[in-house]
Amino acid sequence: MTDTDLLPESWRGVLGEELQKPYFKELTEFVEEERSAGPVYPPREQVFAALDATPYDQVKVLVLGQDPYHGEGQGHGLCFSVRPGVKTPPSLRNIYKEMKEELGLPVPDNGYLMPWAEQGVLLLNAVLTVRAGEANSHKGKGWEKVTDAVIRAVAAHPDPAVFVLWGNYAQKKLPLIDTERHVVVKGAHPSPLSAKKFFGSRPFTRINEAVAQQGHQPIDWRIPDLG
Repeated sequence: MTDTDLLPESWRGVLGEELQKPYFKELTEFVEEERSAGPVYPPREQVFAALDATPYDQVKVLVLGQDPYHGEGQGHGLCFSVRPGVKTPPSLRNIYKEMKEELGLPVPDNGYLMPWAEQGVLLLNAVLTVRAGEANSHKGKGWEKVTDAVIRAVAAHPDPAVFVLWGNYAQKKLPLIDTERHVVVKGAHPSPLSAKKFFGSRPFTRINEAVAQQGHQPIDWRIPDLG
């Protein structure tokens, strides 16, 4: 089974041609070689988990991350999110801290962001795989072309969306977005290195105001405790 086969049905019409390009075959071969040499995250069947969780026609918000968490059992294909039972990573802890300050919502006991994805928040990493223990190890191998195509596809959809670009890396994608039609929420990255600038930026309110103006149901940001 190739990564192409794992592409969710709702995205095939807008991404199918991209995955027929020669670079994607090379990318797939590279990732397979990496998997044969040692652990690569997330598992093969979860590489397109963000697209699976948020169908193309249901994207209200696109949050762009960089690359998957590289610790065992952490990443599962949604940016900033970890599987149930895995300790909440620092960047997500800071996102939760801002959420509590801004919206008064309790900090959940888990980092599983599927409830956001199921409401139309596409949690997309720019790079979709990583070698265990080595951040950015699959950067520049071709995933960026795939995820740029995802961003362009959301930007081309007749229904407007909100693009959330935290940090300089994400903000480099701005040229792919028609800012006349879509709303862009920019800010510092929530990582501990830049969190001081992230705190107080009120992203959740800004996103929901834009979502409502676009005629969509605002996002319920609460993450249920899994206890």
